Amino acid sequence: MGWSLRQDSQSSPRSDQPLSKACPSNWRSIHFGSRMPVDQEHSKNTEPHPSAETVRRRAHKARLYPSLSQEAALEGQGHVARAVWNLLHEWYTCREGGIAKRPSIAEIDRQLRDARLEPLPGWEWLGGLPAQAMQQILRHYLRSRDRWFRGVAGAPRFKQRSSKMSVDIPQAARLNIKRLNRRWGKVQIPLVGQVRFRWSRPLPGLSRDCPGRTTGARLKRDSLGWHICFRIEEPAVAATSNPGPPVGIDRGVVHTLALSDGRALDMPALLTLGEQRRLLGLERKAARQQLARKRGRNPRQIKPPISRRHRRTVVQIAALRAREARRREDWLHKRTTDLAKSHGLIAVEDLRVANMTRSAHGTIQQPGRSVRAKAGLNRSILGMAWGKAERMLTYKCPLFGGMLVKVDPRNSSIECARCGHVAKENRVSQPVFRCVACGRLANADTNAAQVVLQRGFTARSGATPGCGGTAREARAIVPHREPLSSR
Repeated sequence: MGWSLRQDSQSSPRSDQPLSKACPSNWRSIHFGSRMPVDQEHSKNTEPHPSAETVRRRAHKARLYPSLSQEAALEGQGHVARAVWNLLHEWYTCREGGIAKRPSIAEIDRQLRDARLEPLPGWEWLGGLPAQAMQQILRHYLRSRDRWFRGVAGAPRFKQRSSKMSVDIPQAARLNIKRLNRRWGKVQIPLVGQVRFRWSRPLPGLSRDCPGRTTGARLKRDSLGWHICFRIEEPAVAATSNPGPPVGIDRGVVHTLALSDGRALDMPALLTLGEQRRLLGLERKAARQQLARKRGRNPRQIKPPISRRHRRTVVQIAALRAREARRREDWLHKRTTDLAKSHGLIAVEDLRVANMTRSAHGTIQQPGRSVRAKAGLNRSILGMAWGKAERMLTYKCPLFGGMLVKVDPRNSSIECARCGHVAKENRVSQPVFRCVACGRLANADTNAAQVVLQRGFTARSGATPGCGGTAREARAIVPHREPLSSR
């Protein structure tokens, strides 16, 4: 029984070739560990797939409701998948040997296949994971190394037991999706059985007026339980140009999204008062339990393992945090969809959120200042999910015929949208903006959004190189403004 990269007939053509031939063209550079980029000549000569412009790929996430026995089986598969990933990473990086001892991809393929079919004593747990799921782990690991070599992502790491578990189901024919009623559906999971899931949107092939097909799925587990992500291919429909007015967006902490037309979209409280009190009580309880686990006076004393009560407290905190995150994402999806539908051009600042939320603790030689205040600001910025809102607008604007323009964020909060004067004195306070040159009085967030919109006009017209531009340079292309030269 060969273990080749064999895909579902609905998702891709079947292939019985070895794994080394089914991998990307640069798999040899992955094996030898060089950081050379992908072959540019190969990418230039390769023509795009004819169906790339006619098919749109997306994912639909639904929550699973397994029974106790099914949940135990899913957790077993998740732990086996995590262990296989760690085994591949340990084996492929050769922590105890040099690069000459690194196994080849074909050797990894053969030994994994043999270990699953004829396990050694103590390795029978490998049979708890379907063959296709184990196959996908190897493919995902090689893809992660490829992305690392190309500089797209970081290096692959070991997966902890507390990390999020995932199991891939590449063959859509085995899912056997059925709709039970208006709110519930049923899906077949290998080695688990039929599991119910929440039917929240139409699926291609099962719902009316929903063309396309389901090419596979992926099981994921977070603090709220198990979810299934269906991979869907549907016909790409060319979106007509959006006639909506342009708008600029300034992201902040007081107002989540401040628009150039004067509106402010504020994120509501994500947890109720009762949930906030319960979360605070659980965090204090976890701190006391953690304090009890600290090491004694003897530095050689082994730290005791976490107790069941402590683990239960951590799980309850994670469930509340996950609920908060889902409510935040739901609010962002609704607001960004409304903006993408209503406006043809959306201008946002090209912010580097990771750099903005970097800790200010400094070093021992040069300790930081106002570390606690900076930590609170970082929590507020991350709580507003600036980066996620930008990513949502990036893929939603083209779907509705709009365009997203990213501009230079420098001095947008202290620049006047009327005369273009830049000075720190313009910002009187957090909500008040008063220009010292022309005397314009406005809301600070609204003025910043208007400056961002003007810079978006500049970047859209190509008046200045790059994605930046100032409000003064944008004057020459705005119809209702007179050029600066005539002043």
